Amino acid sequence: MSPAEQLAQLIRGTAKVLSEKDLLEKLQLGRPLRIKLGVDPTAPDIHLGHTVALEKLRQFQLLGHQAVLLIGDFTAMIGDPSGRSVTRPPLTREDVLANAATYTEQAFKILDRNLTEIVYNGDWFRKMNYEEILRLNARVTLQQMLQREDFRTRIEAGQEVRLHELQYPIMQGWDSVEIRADVEIGGTDQLFNILVGRDLQKEEGQPQQVVMVMPLLEGLDGVRKMSKSYGNYVGVSDEPAEMFGKLLSISDELMDRYYLLLLGQARDPASHPMDAKKALAEQLTARYHGPEAAAAARDEWQTRFSKKDLAAAELPELSIADLPDDLTVLSLTAHAFRAAFSLEKSNGELKKQFITCGSIQLNGAKLCDPLEAISLTAGDVLKLSKKHAVRWID
Repeated sequence: MSPAEQLAQLIRGTAKVLSEKDLLEKLQLGRPLRIKLGVDPTAPDIHLGHTVALEKLRQFQLLGHQAVLLIGDFTAMIGDPSGRSVTRPPLTREDVLANAATYTEQAFKILDRNLTEIVYNGDWFRKMNYEEILRLNARVTLQQMLQREDFRTRIEAGQEVRLHELQYPIMQGWDSVEIRADVEIGGTDQLFNILVGRDLQKEEGQPQQVVMVMPLLEGLDGVRKMSKSYGNYVGVSDEPAEMFGKLLSISDELMDRYYLLLLGQARDPASHPMDAKKALAEQLTARYHGPEAAAAARDEWQTRFSKKDLAAAELPELSIADLPDDLTVLSLTAHAFRAAFSLEKSNGELKKQFITCGSIQLNGAKLCDPLEAISLTAGDVLKLSKKHAVRWID
């Protein structure tokens, strides 16, 4: 691709690029650019929200540029304060390194392992003495740090901001100096930190990196950002059938966002929305589990829900012996959601499902009265929703 064609592809799906003109000039240099993505492995697993930046790094990689995946083994022990209302709990280096092992393994389902440079920022921060740290701190003012909305909000609310948290943007910025980044990719919450990197590069006489920030991906609810704490996430390590099923639950509007941010493409406007959603789910499942597992997940979904053939499907199995006495349709449904899917449903939530009679079925028969007494035999199949069903055993 020409530099202009590369630029057009690379800016698709971004929230902000500072600046497109600078990026085009760098692309015109005729050499592979060094593209930095820094990650703090504060947890062992990643979800699709984390992969938005990885997908953009992959685009650069496919265009022949050098992907630099920076593992924040040092900064993760501090914890990125971006977007946080409280101080993060500290992690040990052992925790961080254990998380990094699984994080990178999952990241290499997207990136080409052989063409990715991996660096650890502990390699330079652990060598700094206190005098060097003070000199680095002297380059940034407290007023600059207080421009950060998250710090300012916490202070105004009377919440503490620990001094080590003020170090984080400086350290992330220094990472860019150490690896001589041409471009840094991050989420919109990383804008301040990446700009600090530009300032420090300038002071060191280096060309300033281009800032490329990606939007935060909405979770399955289509409202809040994808997060395990919200329960609206799709994990990269989710089982193929679970991943496929979760992705089919998103709205048509959110589907377009997922196509753009996770696959770097637009959906076929001529395709029926459900067909397009199945194609999205299969492509993403194939990326993390391979095409055979993705095809099997699609077939399984077809068997369970499109063909309504739940009796032949692989379903979670629950023991009849674990059921409470005086069983009603309502208590049975609550137990099944909790035991098979770790979903706590209130009686109010469950009763709403009975407003449309037929959403809950036992062996294909519609259950319309939540207070009806019920008994089960081995082999019975209870359909709880469009994507949840269980089989009962002795």
